Amino acid sequence: MSPTPLSDHVEALLTGEQPLPVVAAGDPVLRRPAEPLDGQLSDDLLARLIEAMRTAMHAAPGVGLAAPQIGLPLRLAVIEDAADVADEVRTARGRVPQPFRVLVNPSYEAVGGQQAAFYEGCLSVPGYQAVVARYERVRLRALDELGRSVDEEFSGWPARIVQHETDHLNGTLYLDLAELRSLASTRTASAVERWAQPTPRLAAEELGFTLPTAD
Repeated sequence: MSPTPLSDHVEALLTGEQPLPVVAAGDPVLRRPAEPLDGQLSDDLLARLIEAMRTAMHAAPGVGLAAPQIGLPLRLAVIEDAADVADEVRTARGRVPQPFRVLVNPSYEAVGGQQAAFYEGCLSVPGYQAVVARYERVRLRALDELGRSVDEEFSGWPARIVQHETDHLNGTLYLDLAELRSLASTRTASAVERWAQPTPRLAAEELGFTLPTAD
């Protein structure tokens, strides 16, 4: 039996449960490199898929969503961040608003190599967060939804989002990169409050792990 064409898979998703449900860790689609988007979908179908992904991202809610997270092994992601956080958090994390963006076949490389570590979560790993050291600045290469080239540098929290979502397309979850001693539940208010500081310095001291140092 021949495999179901990708377009048929997308049509089935778009006529099914809405907002699109997010696939949880344990599903093989999250652990396999996604295939490049290269004309498999018509312009109209791609536009409908992107809008459905944006709706699902908002409903979750999250600041990014990769196609494997809705069960599609495709190198496609959306990001958007209102950055509605306290000024102290904004300053510490470099979290600034990001407009809605579509990333087609994205890749990134470090710029400068300096890393920063902060608590991070994932829609596919609900109920937990952990500290992840990521590059502070990256160069993103991708296409947008109209096939136009994207070659742009991101820093701070936007760089973290770009890395997180692109990693999904390579079969990598944030837990693969996390400091597991920092793993914390988000299901109880006390745990959330305890580690809600702008930086994970207190968590590192109390849980016994090391944060990256500036060069």
